Amino acid sequence: MAENRRDVNFVTRTFDRSPSKSQYLVGVIDDGTSTVSFSIYTTPDFKEIASHQLSIPMISPKPGWYEQDAMAVINNMYRCIEITMSMLASLGYKKEDLVTIGITNQRETTIMWDAITGKPLHNAIVWNDIRTSSTVDQIVVHIPDKNINHFKDKCGLPISPYFPALKIRWLMENVPAIQRACREKRCKAGTIDSWIIWHLTKGGLHITDVTNASRTLLMNISTLQWDHTLLKAFFIEIEMLPQIRSSSEIYGIVTDERTSLLGVKISGILGNQQASLLGQMCIKPGQAKNTYRAGCFLLCNTGHVPVISRHGLLTTVAYKLGSNNPATYALEGAVAVAGHALEWLEHQVRILPRLEDAEKYAAAVPTTGDVYFVPAFTGLYAPYWRKDARGLIVGLTQFSTKHHIIRAALEAICFQTRDILEIMYKETEQEIDKLHADGQLSKNNLLMQLQADTVGIPVFRSQLFDCAPFGVAMCAAQAHGIDLCRFDPDKKEYFNVFYDQFMPASTDEERKHRYGKWKRAVQRSFDWAVPTKLNVGPDISRPTKIYVMPLSLFFLISFAMIIHSWK
Repeated sequence: MAENRRDVNFVTRTFDRSPSKSQYLVGVIDDGTSTVSFSIYTTPDFKEIASHQLSIPMISPKPGWYEQDAMAVINNMYRCIEITMSMLASLGYKKEDLVTIGITNQRETTIMWDAITGKPLHNAIVWNDIRTSSTVDQIVVHIPDKNINHFKDKCGLPISPYFPALKIRWLMENVPAIQRACREKRCKAGTIDSWIIWHLTKGGLHITDVTNASRTLLMNISTLQWDHTLLKAFFIEIEMLPQIRSSSEIYGIVTDERTSLLGVKISGILGNQQASLLGQMCIKPGQAKNTYRAGCFLLCNTGHVPVISRHGLLTTVAYKLGSNNPATYALEGAVAVAGHALEWLEHQVRILPRLEDAEKYAAAVPTTGDVYFVPAFTGLYAPYWRKDARGLIVGLTQFSTKHHIIRAALEAICFQTRDILEIMYKETEQEIDKLHADGQLSKNNLLMQLQADTVGIPVFRSQLFDCAPFGVAMCAAQAHGIDLCRFDPDKKEYFNVFYDQFMPASTDEERKHRYGKWKRAVQRSFDWAVPTKLNVGPDISRPTKIYVMPLSLFFLISFAMIIHSWK
């Protein structure tokens, strides 16, 4: 496989480089699902010179419920800022060299707070929280056709627990403090970017950008404004929501005296996956990137016209670089279980010592031995949308080993990515001739090679691994009035970002055969979460309901037997 990978000089970006601006710096606040960080970049080469990161604990009051202390996000953010800023002097810079900052954030995570005190009225509800499943049912029952895709032409999204509209509705129905604040007109709601900017400006700005707003189920994907039909459907007042702005403009300055960023401009906001798309310089229609983490997020640039998916993908705003510039849109598909499958093999099944060992163990065998792993732990997302699906491993023989299973877990990530790409090919009518890759899991060379072999196109892995801070740094730097860089998609100039290229080594016939087997395995995962009835005998008037054994218990028993045989 080594001969199919080489370092390449490939990047589609250029900046207006001026010696007089060489000391100008851009800062980035990056709030992720489990960490918050602050980084500083030079311009115009966008080299990261200083950074500090702190973790944000996850709170799970019930299974499937995920929360975070919203004040912990702010306090740890300020701590990261001060530690990073303290590094500047030793690097030969002054605090005054920091011209502006940008913000990139975990999307869909929702906070409601008191506009007077600035304190949260409840913990933040994290994007992957599923408590609002019943709220979805309550909303759908009032829709004429009871179709979760009823509003898709308007907002590009299905009605799903994933999105903030449902989280806001749940909080308003279940938290007395929020109910009181709403009655007294002092309740504000927003995603993490709005929460951060509210604190940086001491309540002076309640804003969000089009990328985050496009994930709420409340914004009209064409007008880029809050939609009254959607607000009415979810019983949400527009007064509590932030003003929607572009992704790149001077919004204001930091006014909070608690931070050494006091007086620094704020000029960029992007949701983290859109920031990664921009950081990978996927700025032409048909350019696509996949971020490989616990899950995967695959986005494809579709240009200035939103493409409404009819096969389960999400329509989202990729970016809007200035208030007077048109929005660029993207289609997005999510792989729910990528690195999570490896974590499951490590912690639950315990056949993988460490997640970092996955490449070594998978490379110990040349193929999976015809073993296929469908990690549908909580159902399947696009393009199947089967919440009744459950995980399975098929094709096991007496010769199967843990190495085959671990390799099959890597291949499952690649097959799920191809599932989404197949839909993107059809709906965008664009030729996607390469796939950009980032994320911590992309460090796995075997995974990247398997991905190229599975999709049949080159995979370009950024050596930055996390392109989101880089993307929003450029976004903030190019804002009108900052003008530290400019984008030109028609020029190719290499000077800062390195890519590793993985070329397909498989034939069309091999890809077709393996992908066909994957589709057959997926079909077998359907309907497992549906309870069945069993007639025990003719004298039983009420059949007894039985349920399928939980996935975790089934596999623990199965693999205990396998592991015992290996010892």
